[in-house]
Amino acid sequence: MRVHFITPQGYCHGVVRAMRIAKQIGDSTDGPVYGLGQMVHNRHMIDDLAEHHVDTVDGPDRLKILEQIQSGTVIFTAHGVSPQVRTRALEKGLRVIDATCPDVTRTHDLVKMLVAEGYYIVYIGRHGHPEPEGVMGNAPGRIFLVETVGEVDQLDLPEGKRAVTTQTTMSLWDTQDIIDRLKERYPDIEVYNEICTATQERQTAAVEQAKLCDVVIVVGDERSSNTNRLVDAVRERAGKPAYRVDSASEIRTEWLQGASVVGVTSGASTKTQITREVVRFLEALPDPVETR
Repeated sequence: MRVHFITPQGYCHGVVRAMRIAKQIGDSTDGPVYGLGQMVHNRHMIDDLAEHHVDTVDGPDRLKILEQIQSGTVIFTAHGVSPQVRTRALEKGLRVIDATCPDVTRTHDLVKMLVAEGYYIVYIGRHGHPEPEGVMGNAPGRIFLVETVGEVDQLDLPEGKRAVTTQTTMSLWDTQDIIDRLKERYPDIEVYNEICTATQERQTAAVEQAKLCDVVIVVGDERSSNTNRLVDAVRERAGKPAYRVDSASEIRTEWLQGASVVGVTSGASTKTQITREVVRFLEALPDPVETR
């Protein structure tokens, strides 16, 4: 089968930086080293960290899972943490290593600045994702999380200065729809779009190059926000079928029935080796594909 390798794709600078920091700390530290949550949202990468003596302590609430760590070194993941988590880690006497993506740190700094200037903030992000958890901890009572246009309609923002900003890995198009609705309800709201460049480039490339394909395979972990947004973008903006897989073993040949060209892209935390295995698997399939 013919494969179209969509570019750019794969690792972003925040993922590379976080993994490099974590591996260096794990290899050079005597005593226990913990990742506070998944360093990046990809199980293969987490397995790699375990080989470098970094144990992952995971859960939906960073402050709660921090209480499981009694001593040693704790590494904050690429998604960032709230000020409350940072303070508690120091209170516990832990050695703290910060591997937060610089783009996420910039959003934290922006929120702090806006709150100091008296703004109420709408934050466009995913419920249950660690990045919003960390960012929103900078402004309790002054920041409101929304994920859909429908949630905008339920908002009742206080009078005063208002701003909207975003999770770095959101969909360009979904975010714009939400911002447009916010402007309708609050014409004076100020917009600070914090979707990172890597996310924007990968989403745009996936949508444009999907037009050259019959179906698109997106390689990445089910917890990866940017991976899932790639699937959504291809389906909704390019009008092509798209499927997320964690590895080649998850590909179902019925997805490829009638297809001549399959596109392959990957999330920002997907190992290059895994993506290559997917490409090799697809290239080895007969054309046309037979179901199995």
